[in-house]
Amino acid sequence: MKKPEDRTGYLFSKGYSNYVFVLLFLLYMFDYIDRMVVTSMFTSIERDWGITHTQSGLLVSAVYWAIVLLTFPVSILVDRWSRTKTIGIMAIMWSLATALCALTGNFVQLFMARLLIGVGEAGYAPGGSAMISGLYPIDKRARMMGIWNASIPLGSAIGVLLGGMIAVRLGWKHAFGIVAIPGLIVAILFLFVKDYKTVDLSFIDRNSKVIKMERKDIIKEFISKPSVLFTYFGIASVVFVTTSMLTWLPTYFEKVRQIPQEKAGQMASTVMLLAIIGAPLGGHLTDLWRKTRANARLVYPALSTLLSAIFLFIALALLKGTVQYICLLVFGVLVLSFISGAAAVTQDVIHPGLRASSYAIAVVVQNLLGASTAPIIMGKIYDLTNIQTALSILPVVLLIGAFLFWLGSRHYLKDLGKVAKIELHAG
Repeated sequence: MKKPEDRTGYLFSKGYSNYVFVLLFLLYMFDYIDRMVVTSMFTSIERDWGITHTQSGLLVSAVYWAIVLLTFPVSILVDRWSRTKTIGIMAIMWSLATALCALTGNFVQLFMARLLIGVGEAGYAPGGSAMISGLYPIDKRARMMGIWNASIPLGSAIGVLLGGMIAVRLGWKHAFGIVAIPGLIVAILFLFVKDYKTVDLSFIDRNSKVIKMERKDIIKEFISKPSVLFTYFGIASVVFVTTSMLTWLPTYFEKVRQIPQEKAGQMASTVMLLAIIGAPLGGHLTDLWRKTRANARLVYPALSTLLSAIFLFIALALLKGTVQYICLLVFGVLVLSFISGAAAVTQDVIHPGLRASSYAIAVVVQNLLGASTAPIIMGKIYDLTNIQTALSILPVVLLIGAFLFWLGSRHYLKDLGKVAKIELHAG
């Protein structure tokens, strides 16, 4: 069986690798469409069912709670069984759960259906990151991670946009059924994608002997790498902010700027959609900078997150009207440009047989401390004060994230030197 390093550095042919990548991109996009479509429909749901802002936030948090509980066990299945089969099955599950939301009749039923979406989405990010890390050579990893993660703002923006448009024209329940269909089609296609052979969990000791990893060795693989630990928490800080903006920016435009619901959803989705430029651009710049600065995959996230904090603070605290919106658009470009380098680090410094597990830890941390808590915390602050006050805390959270990435950059090279060198084989 041909090794990836024998010729081009690709696991399969370049063309087939790109085909698989397109399917991975589309699945991540539909993942976030299904996840975020509810946010621009909050006003309609609150009016129909008489729920609070905090309960609206719970409809987003429900997805992330399920992800937190199940990501790690599912990622073990991904690493030790099959990436393609696990991803395909999960995508079918979350698509069907999204369609189920259209049939709910009260808040509890909708909350439970949203939990099921999270059950389906639990292992997708770890599985997808492991697939991309295997498909492409290391010098292209940040760039491809950046392009892949551009599907997050694209899917989120489409979800927010479609939710508001369909809610106004057809009623908010129809939105869930409409967005579920295309994801289901792509999920079925992915079941037939080729995979790479499961990597044996072993390492070579000082005496050049191959040693099978035990549980203590697996634990040590993670806790002995400060760069990846700081990266996990840095990602969580930025995710807290992006989830807050995705969830509550439409409401901010409605309540503070007095913009109609449909247009507010469009404006908010445009802000977050611009991360589709920032994510791949960040990956490209990170890989270029890495040629002259080896720890650029964490230095760049530190700088871009710092700039995001500055632009968000200026927009919310100092500006109004069109100038404010332009500043928010710049923030939209910057805020997700960190992800390509940070995501690559979770794969770079960890044993190749534990890559899905590594990204699973990142997902658990970012969802537990960021995505699942942000909608509720922001909703609670909104209930107690106002939406302007709630959003004003976000630049501070970004500053914390920038500092964590900078700390991680100081350990990256040492941690990279500890990684077992193991080649992947096409299955």
